[in-house]
Amino acid sequence: MFKTEPPAAAALAPLDRRSLLKSGVLGAGLIAAPLSAQFGGPGFTHGVASGEPARDRVLLWTRFVAPAETRLEWEVSPSADFARLAASGSVLASPANDSCCKTFAEGLEPGRWYYYRFVAPNGATSDVGRTKTLPEGPTERFRMAVFSCSNMGFGWFNAYAHAAAANEFDCALHLGDYFYEYGPDNYPSVEQAVAGRPVAPLSETVALADYRLRFASYRSDRDLRRLHQVYPMIAGWDDHESANDSWHGGAQNHQPETEGEWSVRKSAAMRAYREWMPVSDEPWATYDIGDLATLFRLETRLTARAEQFNFAGLLTGQEGPEAMLRALTAFRQGDYVDPSREMLGAQQQAWLAEGFKRSTGSGKRWQVLVQQVLMGKLATSPRLVDSLPADVPEYVRSRIVAGALASRAELPLNMDAWDGYPAARARLFEAALAADANLISLAGDTHNAWSFDLGHAGQRVGVEFGVQSVTSPGFESYLPQLAPADLERASIEFNPELVWMDASRRGYMAVELTPTRATSEYRFLSSIRERGAGVVATQRVSTGLGDRRLELA
Repeated sequence: MFKTEPPAAAALAPLDRRSLLKSGVLGAGLIAAPLSAQFGGPGFTHGVASGEPARDRVLLWTRFVAPAETRLEWEVSPSADFARLAASGSVLASPANDSCCKTFAEGLEPGRWYYYRFVAPNGATSDVGRTKTLPEGPTERFRMAVFSCSNMGFGWFNAYAHAAAANEFDCALHLGDYFYEYGPDNYPSVEQAVAGRPVAPLSETVALADYRLRFASYRSDRDLRRLHQVYPMIAGWDDHESANDSWHGGAQNHQPETEGEWSVRKSAAMRAYREWMPVSDEPWATYDIGDLATLFRLETRLTARAEQFNFAGLLTGQEGPEAMLRALTAFRQGDYVDPSREMLGAQQQAWLAEGFKRSTGSGKRWQVLVQQVLMGKLATSPRLVDSLPADVPEYVRSRIVAGALASRAELPLNMDAWDGYPAARARLFEAALAADANLISLAGDTHNAWSFDLGHAGQRVGVEFGVQSVTSPGFESYLPQLAPADLERASIEFNPELVWMDASRRGYMAVELTPTRATSEYRFLSSIRERGAGVVATQRVSTGLGDRRLELA
């Protein structure tokens, strides 16, 4: 576990109702607001949040429901009693924005904790939030709680609760799949769903009203609201905030014939996200951590991503393994390496390349990608075919056999990750090498935990920490017939860049940067099916400055 700084006054009150209310850090609405208020009653609902931290400003968010536009006052103070204000102002909460409002508090001091609140015209106050600006100048340590893939129906958000209670982070990062778009009884199924976790609306999210209500449903979870309340968050969407396996022109889970134009649905999803999340409207952004690091928040889904390749489509009409192998090999030598296929797009790629140069040129030690999908090279081990028990279901066997066949053709496991866009990945790696960056990729999406060395053309580029999901199931659900240890061992042995993985547990990452070392502590929960389950296991993986390779602790 990382060491913690001395707590600010009132910030570490025990998480029981009485002491939280007494401290003033937690308003009654977060604990006891009735569901009717959370979903549209008068006044403040769904708590507070902050994000987009910089050295002298931070973005503040709340929701105030009223029949017409309402002007709210906001206050920022270095103390929880608000005896002295560091910044103040006003902002409109409008029904046009689903009653959500955001504003930047500016003129703040670097590297400092602040408290904030909103005040309505009738004197009612929101919950009190806590936030922090980014440091300036020499910085010895920066700590981030990193999350991905939070499907409410599968279980309780114990990862959020643990990180909030730990009180040891400077900010939280959410790498996407903040919620899931599916309708009822579809991921999770009735058998998989945890009781007491209803999700609205009772349909797939397609229209703007659907996406707004899904956000409201998720933000009724008090552990998620608590996380937003005590840390600033840097967040970006992945696919499920719009639709599964989305790209700039469509998605696997979008059917135009019944769900309308993709551009309309995509616009609705983006609008609701920017209303409900403490984020700016910028599709990508940088965050400077003193002289220690630059964080680059990327957009890899909806701006420029080309449509994913599909193995099933590639193999249509091919009879027998050898014919399939020939088809896959021809694909690998042709369309797979098409340089026109994008993940970032030319504008974002140029911005990132220039950002790498500016960061290293100013003496910052680490260049950190805050992004959605794995960059490390990952293929299915053919050994897994021999590990399958005789009574394994045919759909499982066919899935493993197809993956092993792709590996024989030197193709990856997951075409929805950077592995499906090798030319785009090469452009990013070449930009990092040209800038002499100490590259760290933070990624989510897969639901399992990963640690990769990243290489390009025989050179070390950097490292990747891939975070396990908050609740969404991983390999233990997809391939329950395989022992997690066997899957992990075979995968690591077959994939040279893969240093470590966990194939079965949920949780989050605690990532720490210092001038000489970057470390991820993977934290694993005992359960997600019971609220309040804690961390029962950890694994530390780190890299030294300039090493561009990982070590297990």
